[in-house]
Amino acid sequence: MSEPRPRFPIGLTISTAIALLILLALGTWQLQRLAWKTELLDRIAATRDAPPRPITDVPLTPAYRFTRVTLDCPGLATARFIELYALQDGAAGSRLVSLCTYAEGRPPILVDRGFVADTISARPAVTPTTDVVRLTGVLREGVAPGAFTPPAREGRFYSADLPAMANALGAGRHPDVMVTAETSSNPEWEALVPSPLPAQITNRHLEYALTWYGLAAALIGVYIALLRRKLKSA
Repeated sequence: MSEPRPRFPIGLTISTAIALLILLALGTWQLQRLAWKTELLDRIAATRDAPPRPITDVPLTPAYRFTRVTLDCPGLATARFIELYALQDGAAGSRLVSLCTYAEGRPPILVDRGFVADTISARPAVTPTTDVVRLTGVLREGVAPGAFTPPAREGRFYSADLPAMANALGAGRHPDVMVTAETSSNPEWEALVPSPLPAQITNRHLEYALTWYGLAAALIGVYIALLRRKLKSA
């Protein structure tokens, strides 16, 4: 009587294939993130060395994000503002965001005036004036709120939702970008720290991709070893 043929481990094979597909997908996603992060870092580096351009000479669209611009903002130092939650150097705080009417006949643009740590309760005075503040800044695109983003309350926002922030400040129309200031609207108040570009952005996506692909290779090795053992013992 012949011995029964060993049964092929279908369950093990299916579960291994599913896990392998997940690991390969994660590795591929990290490679896509690597390309995106590399392009972002290149644009930031180019921005730091680029001369600023008058804002009226630049199309105010997300395609021109990280373009350095100059603009004149009447009354910005004492303008009404909303607060945008932010972290800087590990400290929680808020970015003060106001509207700037930089050119007659054009909709105002949102200006991120700088970061104020949560340890500081004081805020700039809000008084209508026509004193012009000349700014240099960087165009940045907004960030739509996600499913888990807390709703804005009491003038504090938790994502750079440009339409919502502009509406809160009384603007129905606005460009699809905002200006993050390099120069302070209130130089006499040192608590307000302009920070248009991140100081450091890590780029470890290649390392992460190799990790996921390495786990995929290890999974294949483990599967082959288990398969051989199972077929021999059957």
